[in-house]
Amino acid sequence: MTFAPRRIPDVTLIGSAETAAMWREQLLAKRNQLRGGNFRDAAVALCALVAVADGTTAVADRATVAELVTADPVLRNFPVDDLRALFEDNCNRLANDPIRGCAHVLRQIAKAGGKPAEADAVIRTGILIGSGAGACGPEAAEAVRDACRTLRLAPERFGL
Repeated sequence: MTFAPRRIPDVTLIGSAETAAMWREQLLAKRNQLRGGNFRDAAVALCALVAVADGTTAVADRATVAELVTADPVLRNFPVDDLRALFEDNCNRLANDPIRGCAHVLRQIAKAGGKPAEADAVIRTGILIGSGAGACGPEAAEAVRDACRTLRLAPERFGL
């Protein structure tokens, strides 16, 4: 008996440009409802998780995601310095101690679990920013699935 190697399917975080545009529009419509610190902490934490999901902490990759986080129209409700500091703190925790860092980041993500609209927005924001940064591998998709499980959302709802 021979075993064929298992093929890992190509994974993307977002299905199409039309989906991305629709999600962006929906997030912008809710922008005024997404002003809380829990949303900010959770969204930035998910972005950090996606940025380092592949196990590398390349400075250029982190800088790209950090720029997208600070330029995101929904996250513009918050001071840029706060966003950057949160992002860097989360990335450093994940890089320095992956197990404890991941636990910390998932706790940050869980903060949005009390409000379904915020939880949905956290996942969509993380996917949009991750896709914009080119983080589309299986590791990034698994990181988003972990966040969905933390928020008790079905990953299939987001095309994962």
